[in-house]
Amino acid sequence: MATAVREALAKAQRSAIHLEMRDSYMRDDPEFIRWQQGHRYDPEDRDSWWRSWLDVVAETTARGVVMRRLRVVSEPLSDYVRYEYDGTFTNVTAGEDVRWLPRSLARDLLLPALDGWVIDEKTVILHHFSGEGQWTGPRMELWHDPALAAQYVTAYEAAWERAIPHADYKPV
Repeated sequence: MATAVREALAKAQRSAIHLEMRDSYMRDDPEFIRWQQGHRYDPEDRDSWWRSWLDVVAETTARGVVMRRLRVVSEPLSDYVRYEYDGTFTNVTAGEDVRWLPRSLARDLLLPALDGWVIDEKTVILHHFSGEGQWTGPRMELWHDPALAAQYVTAYEAAWERAIPHADYKPV
């Protein structure tokens, strides 16, 4: 995970929301490739799947920061999003609240063009990806802009209300 996000989460006091809207990300990710080859995380063997990002989530939520991740997805799910779904229990275990919003339920919502984070409703970190889901330059933009943050939060909250909690979402 990029340093800008980790630094912002280390300073977060109340909230951190993450919006993901792509059907694939970094398909050359070694963990995704392992998943394609049949590897699955064993929920009973925490040592085999716990990683540094989950430490960040656990430390952030232990301070009382509410972390929410919203994934807007096409159905049926792409292989990459199915991989994310299979591993989402790790995020939930670390303290994130994760919801899934099928695009068919978002038809009348206006969502931002870019994935990203909003920290404490004032800091926005926007992600830039190619059509294939690879990082492009600049990979991220950091904005300390309450007006931009408010736009993202408004769109996010409207989508969050319709989204399905991870425990209840059954992929098509």
